[in-house]
Amino acid sequence: MEQRVVTLFHHSLEATMNAGEILAPLIAEASEMVVHTLLAESKVLLCGNGVSGALAQSFCSQLTGGFQRERPGLPAMALNSDGVSMGTVAQNHGSADTFAHPVRALGQPGDLLVIISSDGRDSNLVQAMRAARDRDMGILALTGGDGGDCAALIDTHDIELRVPSDVAAEVHQVHLLTIFCLCDLIDSSLFGGYED
Repeated sequence: MEQRVVTLFHHSLEATMNAGEILAPLIAEASEMVVHTLLAESKVLLCGNGVSGALAQSFCSQLTGGFQRERPGLPAMALNSDGVSMGTVAQNHGSADTFAHPVRALGQPGDLLVIISSDGRDSNLVQAMRAARDRDMGILALTGGDGGDCAALIDTHDIELRVPSDVAAEVHQVHLLTIFCLCDLIDSSLFGGYED
């Protein structure tokens, strides 16, 4: 069993390094996208399902509550953190609209929608992206595998950070590190300097 643990760590490191080499320039570009949104006095709406939903909440908490330094909160909202509203929307409009409905209600032109999905196949995320497009919002998608249906909705003004793995656990771990990288770059851009 110990050897299995060592093997899993090795696979994890390999997946992380492969993704880092591919995604580094896109992560830097995505951080600029978020900074541009915030400097324009717009907000960031985030969503995901399951583990990806937990990552969306984590990203949101890093934006609103601070990352590794004391700073003012940044305007962000995780759409999947309100179970009552999600349940009401699902009951009244269908589960595919659980994120699209609040995007239509809260999203404004210039806002940014961040979707997180290990495979890009969630119909409620696809619908949220369509709603964001209708509201003239930017889209940042953290995906994995082939990007699924979400990848097909990315246009030239959007950014997709696609982890080159079909293994959900590897995609989630790279998404978490990507979120930490984004938070570091966002804080450095808005509040100065890189901290080692």
